[in-house]
Amino acid sequence: MAHVQPDSFLTLHYRLAGPQGDIVNTFGGQPATLSLGAGELSPAVEERLLGLAEGAHATFDLPSGVAFGERNPDMVQWLARKELDSMGDPQERYDVGEVIHLPTPDGQGQFAAVVQALREDGALKLDFNHPLAGQPVTFEVEIIGVL
Repeated sequence: MAHVQPDSFLTLHYRLAGPQGDIVNTFGGQPATLSLGAGELSPAVEERLLGLAEGAHATFDLPSGVAFGERNPDMVQWLARKELDSMGDPQERYDVGEVIHLPTPDGQGQFAAVVQALREDGALKLDFNHPLAGQPVTFEVEIIGVL
């Protein structure tokens, strides 16, 4: 029986939840596939997977700030509407609480931010912290396959 190693490729169901409920939950749907060490899960979450056997089902409670770090107030920033328009659709409308995706500076990927406030000039106050930063996290996992 295979066990999870630092460079394993996994097929699994998992759930990440904070005090307000689930952020991600693949149980009841398609399982996820990921490579450990590729940054798809936080290092603290990946650490909990190491050594688990194929078929294992486990739940871990991680204290505040362990899974996704502490909230960083510097990661809450205002973005001018003209700058936002240059990265996407100028006709797009945004709502407080909405998660938006912005391109990385190199244009090769994306990162997410939560809209916290809107100004009359169209600027958005964006929170780039992980939604579970600074919170206790429950991580539930079922290992389906290990390569």
